[in-house]
Amino acid sequence: DFVAFYLQKPAPESTLLTVYALLDSPSVTGAYRFIIDVASTLVMDVDFTLYPRRRIERLGIAPGTSMYLVGENDHRVADDWRPQIHDSDGLQMHTGVGEWIWRPLTNPAHLQVNSYLDDNPRGFGLMQRDHNFADYQDDGVWYDRRPSCWVAPKGAWGKGAVMLVEIPTIDETMDNIVAFWNPAEEIVPGRDYSYGYRLYWCRENPFASRLGHVQATRDGIGGIVGQKRSEFSWRFVIDFVGGDLPMLVASDKVRAVVSTSQGQVQLVSARPLLPLKGWRAMFDLVPGEAVEPINLRLFLQLDGQALTETWIYQYTPPPLAVQRSYVQT
Repeated sequence: DFVAFYLQKPAPESTLLTVYALLDSPSVTGAYRFIIDVASTLVMDVDFTLYPRRRIERLGIAPGTSMYLVGENDHRVADDWRPQIHDSDGLQMHTGVGEWIWRPLTNPAHLQVNSYLDDNPRGFGLMQRDHNFADYQDDGVWYDRRPSCWVAPKGAWGKGAVMLVEIPTIDETMDNIVAFWNPAEEIVPGRDYSYGYRLYWCRENPFASRLGHVQATRDGIGGIVGQKRSEFSWRFVIDFVGGDLPMLVASDKVRAVVSTSQGQVQLVSARPLLPLKGWRAMFDLVPGEAVEPINLRLFLQLDGQALTETWIYQYTPPPLAVQRSYVQT
């Protein structure tokens, strides 16, 4: 816990507020400095040094929490009159090698913890991309107005992982989403560990790439309409907008590049989505006998070059008895 705070009086006309804080607990102590810029976009510089009192197995750097109950891709809790209920709809990452990644959030039936390995990450954050009131219909807490928070590391953080924790919830008052950086190095007593990063509280990512980005993720039962299902499959529909996508036409040989950790991918397609001036990727996943979580990746490509950020997802197939109930003989 933070046990003490010290405020530095700002200079006249300054938009900067400096706060110093002391952290203390049985496992670690530390000193923090926060420099908060209250100008147009709220920016906060965070610098700190930690002194472990004992070995720490999992250290969370730049932790952030949010809430995700219901969204376009997850209707596990479907008894509310509002179509979407969330403070954030995805985890965005900019890796050390320059790849932009979008991971839609979920409200899982069971606790999910994922680690996305990286080396010197360039940034990550829990983001709210959907700002359309019609998608929420909430005139009480206005989820369409929720800000995003982007973490920009200062200096080299080395090897580690962006960790995403998704906790089951049936209540929008619970922050059930957690994201943070977990360094790979061992955190042991007798050493000090210093980190720095900048937080951007924003509507849009201030470092957005020039690639197309995911606007929406939807899923549902797969198969071909009008034909009997000989096996269970689950369909994923990902809409991309921005970048060079508005300039492409149907005759351009755009490919949806899909990979899966288990099962088979079928009916892969990519086509223009004129109402959005974007492109829609679609595929079916046949999990087979798998019931454990399956990791998916997809991006759009033209002539060997990526057109979009990389969409990643974790899908947990239903029990085999449920899968078989969809099969038509």
